[in-house]
Amino acid sequence: MRSSQILGLGKGASSLALGFDRFADLASSAPFLDRFWEAGGNVLDTAWLYQGGRTERILGDWLRSRGVRSAAVIVAKGAHPPHCRPDAVREQLVQTLERLQTDHVDVYFLHRDDPDVPVGEFVDALDAEVRAGRIRGLVGGSNWTLERMDQAIAYAERSGRTQPGALSNQLSLAEMLQPVWPCTQSCFSPTWRAWLQQRQLPNFAWGCHARGFLAARAGRATSDSAEQIRVWHSAANLARRDRADLLARERGASVGQVALAYLRHQSFPVVSIIGPRTLEQLDDSLASRTIELTPEQVAWLEG
Repeated sequence: MRSSQILGLGKGASSLALGFDRFADLASSAPFLDRFWEAGGNVLDTAWLYQGGRTERILGDWLRSRGVRSAAVIVAKGAHPPHCRPDAVREQLVQTLERLQTDHVDVYFLHRDDPDVPVGEFVDALDAEVRAGRIRGLVGGSNWTLERMDQAIAYAERSGRTQPGALSNQLSLAEMLQPVWPCTQSCFSPTWRAWLQQRQLPNFAWGCHARGFLAARAGRATSDSAEQIRVWHSAANLARRDRADLLARERGASVGQVALAYLRHQSFPVVSIIGPRTLEQLDDSLASRTIELTPEQVAWLEG
């Protein structure tokens, strides 16, 4: 699996991250983790909120049993509503570290933003955890707007605080027309892409398969769920899926593989967070690493 040296991370990171939000126990999750790791994947994405902390405990048990903590890139998130406040960062991060059985995480995101809170208070809270050694890599915002990211970076520059160095917003070949969940944000727009390209800020992208809309050779509409229709259905998105399907057929690949290859070929770093529910789905995503695209093919897919 292609590994990149993301600025500020201090270690190589795989282009895919295994999302860790729904596993029930170590027995059911270990086959996924083992296969992902053996294929070269080392980015593991979790959050304080997921299943009341159970998934963080499972991940901690796996990391300890396999002895791979130093090579792993742990992405953690905290301060999700109704706890989206600066004073929740330390409290939740300490709990996350206890569950993960480690003394630090490599990337830490504020899971949401509260625009009514002065941005400097969030930056100060993250900086305090970096100085305490509980975050040893990148900090940033998940589901943050471009305006608030700019404000956070500007505040950090003025005050000598740790600058936000990563983003975790939705990104896929399909444009998110409505929020999947309240307050979720995409970075699909040309303005966002230009900003990310200029700063070369990595986006740890969720919703890479557009919540299933880009996961298979779906029909025009008949097999799509109500959520897919609400969030992703537009003439442009359906045309993008058709083009991805055509390219997939030419390559003997799946639409999902083309969707992940598309993200890997952006003009800024992208780590695609995947959430396979079966080992077959995991294998399908892992196979995307063999698909190379030209700039012309990327532009054609976008339309």
